Amino acid sequence: MAARETEMLIVVDVQNDFCPGGALAVPDGDAVVPVINRLAGRFASRILTQDWHPAGHSSFAAAHAGKSPFETTEMPYGPQVLWPDHCVQGSAGAAFHRELDVDGADLIIRKGFRAAVDSYSAFFENDRTTPTGLAGYLRDRGFDSVVLVGLATDFCVAYSALDARRLGFATTVVTDACRAIDLNGSLAMAMTEMTAAGVKFAEAATL
Repeated sequence: MAARETEMLIVVDVQNDFCPGGALAVPDGDAVVPVINRLAGRFASRILTQDWHPAGHSSFAAAHAGKSPFETTEMPYGPQVLWPDHCVQGSAGAAFHRELDVDGADLIIRKGFRAAVDSYSAFFENDRTTPTGLAGYLRDRGFDSVVLVGLATDFCVAYSALDARRLGFATTVVTDACRAIDLNGSLAMAMTEMTAAGVKFAEAATL
């Protein structure tokens, strides 16, 4: 079944560093690629997001003396998980997975390029106020619904889904087209928050 013309597929961060062998690999992350490629054929429009950090980004543990990856620190905008260096601009790790179909995308949203603030959501930086411009793009083109796939379920996908709902878009997360990091129970927490916000869940075959 084809998607409605007002429904946008958003493919979140299917990049080498988030796939097996990458700097911040999501378990089984590359398994989403064939599912997403099949799903993409049902949508007239799709957007890709791309994590795109400058070297030495403030979300990298290496930028904080005495800190290790997956610890947290306080930033001006609140708590921040510190990550291994990943998705550095222009690096092989920042490139999309080689088997992901990118040619049909309408738009690529790069995020996390501001050195002082991380960015999980496709809609806002982690300060929750600096927009990426995606919401305006969708509204100007007449989209009222988004379908989210990609990496990782409990961080960039969940943040994007919650922001989409906050902005008034009908939102669906395709569970078998996502994979999670699940850091200290983050997946269960994200699923609870998304459900409470009115995010719908589906499997690719049922769309």
